[in-house]
Amino acid sequence: MLKKRIFALFAVIFGAIFVLSGCSGSGSQKTITAVGSSAAQPLVELAGEEFSKDNPNEYVNVQGGGTGLSQIQQGAVDIGNSDLYAEQKSGIDASKLVDHRIAAVGMVPIVNKDVKVDSLTIKQLRQIFSGEVTNWKQVGGQDLKITIINRADGSGTRSAFEDDVMENVPFASSQEQDSSGMVRQIVYNTDGAISYLAMPYLNNTVKTLNVNGVKPTIKNIENNTWKIWSYEHLYTKGNPKGMTKEFLSYIMTDKIQNQVVKKLQYVPIKDMKYQKDYKGNVTPVSKGEV
Repeated sequence: MLKKRIFALFAVIFGAIFVLSGCSGSGSQKTITAVGSSAAQPLVELAGEEFSKDNPNEYVNVQGGGTGLSQIQQGAVDIGNSDLYAEQKSGIDASKLVDHRIAAVGMVPIVNKDVKVDSLTIKQLRQIFSGEVTNWKQVGGQDLKITIINRADGSGTRSAFEDDVMENVPFASSQEQDSSGMVRQIVYNTDGAISYLAMPYLNNTVKTLNVNGVKPTIKNIENNTWKIWSYEHLYTKGNPKGMTKEFLSYIMTDKIQNQVVKKLQYVPIKDMKYQKDYKGNVTPVSKGEV
């Protein structure tokens, strides 16, 4: 009887050890963190979800805000998401970072749906955001005060819009918001409001404007007919390794570029007919270039 009890006790102990060790193995998870551009956030998040489906126990933690360049330069994160080239950001040593361009994205002016203007020129946009034009009647609309909702200083979306529209003319003092969703909500709720969003954040609660008579479409971005666009960059500190390298390769696969990128209203890099350097120079893409 004693031998049976001892045997039973050992069976329970070894069974518990087996269960605990099994739980430890199945629960181990590798994680990388990508921080920065809110314009890139929907793409990186969805690509991360798909990556985790194909690679169980590997997780991509995505956080929005700023450009991500300071964080990656400090080594605080694995990937820094940016709408800007590192060379465009003050205080960043681009020589220490490696650029991985994953898509292009259009920046689109939006207005409250009651604004009776459908199209503006680049010059008119600049006049509005600089405070030179303050009423919609000055650009063909109704007698209604223009309320500017700008992105927060340090936003990559703001910097991209500034480069393509403002031509070194300073923004007027105005309300600023860091969240794309909040910008859209405020424009929806505010008579005469104007702002701008990355294309993935557009919906029917606000009205999009044509610029120079051109509609903001994927095709027009590909052909550089729509002039207000930037790349989505994923920066690493030095060459990527391990899971970071795996994820960056994954995001450039046909599965992600042809499905996720297009679904979210970004432009796959391979479809771009023009390229833009960090100085803003735009040139046709030669065969084999991206």
